[in-house]
Amino acid sequence: MPKTHQTKTLIIGAGPAGYTAAVYAARANLAPIVVQGIQPGGQLMITTDVENWPGEVSILGPNLMEKMQAQAEHAGARMFFDVISEVDFSQRPFVCKSDGGDSFVADTVIIATGAQAKWLGIPSETAYLGYGVSGCAVCDGAFFKGKSVVVIGGGNTAVEDALYLTNHAAKVTVVHRREKFRAEKVMQDRLFRNPRIDVLWDTVVSEIRGEQNPKRVTEVLTTNVRTGNESILPCDGVFVAIGHAPATSVFAGHVQMDADGYIVTKPDSTATNVPGVFAAGDVRDKVYRQAVTAAGMGCMAALEAEKFIAAQEDIHNITDLEGPEQAMVSAWD
Repeated sequence: MPKTHQTKTLIIGAGPAGYTAAVYAARANLAPIVVQGIQPGGQLMITTDVENWPGEVSILGPNLMEKMQAQAEHAGARMFFDVISEVDFSQRPFVCKSDGGDSFVADTVIIATGAQAKWLGIPSETAYLGYGVSGCAVCDGAFFKGKSVVVIGGGNTAVEDALYLTNHAAKVTVVHRREKFRAEKVMQDRLFRNPRIDVLWDTVVSEIRGEQNPKRVTEVLTTNVRTGNESILPCDGVFVAIGHAPATSVFAGHVQMDADGYIVTKPDSTATNVPGVFAAGDVRDKVYRQAVTAAGMGCMAALEAEKFIAAQEDIHNITDLEGPEQAMVSAWD
């Protein structure tokens, strides 16, 4: 039977941003509810070793998310394994409805639904995800010191990733399906000057191959889109860099977004154009896309939600004044 749940702060999404927001909101006595979404833990659930999380030399992505959820629950946040499918931000309190039929009524909302890397969609890509196939060069590049890697893509992300990976890998090969890059010219110039980077034009990766014990990538099968010729390219890792897609479709028309679907927030803030609605993590960050920056924004969002609620309560208290007290407040304003 559908139920209605009320809270001062509703957090939509359960990655580093959502869980951190939950910790801070709970500590502020906002009694937060977290609707976790279809993949609690976000992109870190498909990440193996995480070596750039402060305080952890190395930890598995799923284990880190498990610890963050436990911390949020210990602080007092309530978790709902459900998906928000409808929102109404036209008036406060806000009302969000879930696939399960429940309604969530909230004074403030923190959107932390994250983003997903775009993938090639070939079976072998999924088979080796986390075992040599990655969507984040900054996250996983250090695992390929002195090795050979392939970067797939031709935009800014691909060129940035290729340049970054030269800090670790001995050889980087960029595979691009077209005859020229879409990346900014200055970045292309840097790439072409780097002796560690080769480019395969008019080429796609049609299969990723490897070993099973231990499970690892050893080569890719490439196909020239003009000639149809196939070639084997030995490598130790494959970085898919064809862009990211923010999980914001349910919020379309309700908060301001940019042309790529990322939620727009005010400078140095997580506040959206709707008072009381905040956005944190990869759902609004197309530049860094790191777990630690997402967590930082989750903290910001919770603190801003607390400040917003306090301001609303002050306004309510002022409007409740009568007679001389109201006159004093009006005179002070």
